[in-house]
Parts: sequence; structure tokens; C-alpha cells
Amino acid sequence: MTTKKRERLEVIRDILNKVKESKQIKPTRLLYASNLSPQMFKEYINELINKKFLKLEVDENEKKNFTLTKKGSDFLQEYRVIESFVENFGL
Repeated sequence: MTTKKRERLEVIRDILNKVKESKQIKPTRLLYASNLSPQMFKEYINELINKKFLKLEVDENEKKNFTLTKKGSDFLQEYRVIESFVENFGL
């Protein structure tokens, strides 16, 4: 059995879904959950923050957490529409 490399959009979906499930999640936990190398993780996270899909919050104790923005939530909703569209055509 061959393992298929995840496509870029699937990785983004997986990261956003994990943050959504957790409401807020620490960077290390998200790194492990994303199943990416630290370098790749950093690239994806920076892009998602820059595009305002994720928000990095730092509390008074310098603890960091990621939260999903409305834009990130909207992306997940639209992504599900596309997934079901593709499934309906058997692709």
C-alpha cells in the first residue's frame, strides 16, 4: 500500500480543523497533530497567520495559543462544500 502525500489544501484543512476542534491549541500540540516537519509547520502557520486564517494569542504568562478566525472558519465551511461536490461526482 502506498501512502499518498497530502496536498497543500488538505494540510491547511487539517491544521484549521485541529484548531477548530480544540478552540485554542498550543503550538507544540498543533505541530504534533499536523504531522509536519517543524520547518514545514512554520511555513504553513506563518502563511495562515498572514492570511488571517489563524490568530496567535500570547497571554500574560507568555503562553502561546492558536485560535481560528472567522476567515479560517469560513474557509473550512467552503472546503466542505467543495469536498462534497467532488464526492458527488465520484472523483
